Parts: sequence; structure tokens; C-alpha cells
Amino acid sequence: MGLNLNDKKAVVAEISEQIAAAQTIVLAEYRGIQVGHMTQLRATARAQGVYLRVLKNTLARRAVDGTAFASLASEMTGPLIYSISTDAVAAAKVMHDFAKGNDKLVIKAGNYAGTALDKAAVTQLASIPSREVLLSQLLGVMLAPVAGFARGLAALAAKKEAEPA
Repeated sequence: MGLNLNDKKAVVAEISEQIAAAQTIVLAEYRGIQVGHMTQLRATARAQGVYLRVLKNTLARRAVDGTAFASLASEMTGPLIYSISTDAVAAAKVMHDFAKGNDKLVIKAGNYAGTALDKAAVTQLASIPSREVLLSQLLGVMLAPVAGFARGLAALAAKKEAEPA
């Protein structure tokens, strides 16, 4: 049973709301994926804060019209699942990781902050570490000089104590 006009407007409004806050959208064909695998993909996406939905392409085109993601409209053909995230890499990472284990999911295109991405670019985006990992790496780099200084002071103090008075 198809959607009536009010239902279609509600779907477009919901997707538009998600897109307004999004940094990244990834489109993938899902032909032939078993229901259990699709449920697993949805659970993974939800855990990563990614909005994942199968949509009618005409409704998705209306939702992206006039946004930074409008360039995706030409790629919206066939049975697609839409992955939308406010995190720059989360949508690409979820789709890429799932596609590695399931060859039926084929990444078609993406868009990051208004820049159109092909399959290779989505893969590159997915390889970037998450925000939390990058922050912890930065913190490690910032603490290294302080930790080295503290070890030097401790070694100097130990040497002073070891010297005969």
C-alpha cells in the first residue's frame, strides 16, 4: 500500500530535519540482503548515532533539494538505503564496514559537507579514525612533553638521593 500525500509530506519533513543537521550522507544499494543482516546493519547504525532508512527516491530527492546535498539527486536510482550522520565519518564507516562483510550492499555515492563523493572517496572517508580516537591521539601528543619532563625530574631526584652526602 502506497503512502498518501500527508504521509509523504511527513516523511519528507522528517528526512529534511535529519539532512539539516547532517554532515555526511551515504547511499548504498541493498538488493538481496537478508532481513537479519539488514536488522544488524540498523542496530549498528543506531549504536553509532547514524540515521539509516530505506526511502522512495522521489521523496529523498525532495528532501535534499536546495541543500548542500542536492548533488546526490542524480545518484538516487534503484533500491537505496540512506545513511545520514552529523558526525563526519560515522555514516561512511557504518556502511563501509558492513559492505566489507556483505557483498550484497554496494556503496553507490556519498556527500560530505556539500562535496560529492564516489565509492572510493566514501571508502577513504570511512578510513579516517573517529572523533574520539583523534582526540585521544591529540591528548597523547600534548601530554608527551610533560610526561618526559616529569620522568627527567624523577630521575634527577633519584640521582640526588643516591649521591653520598
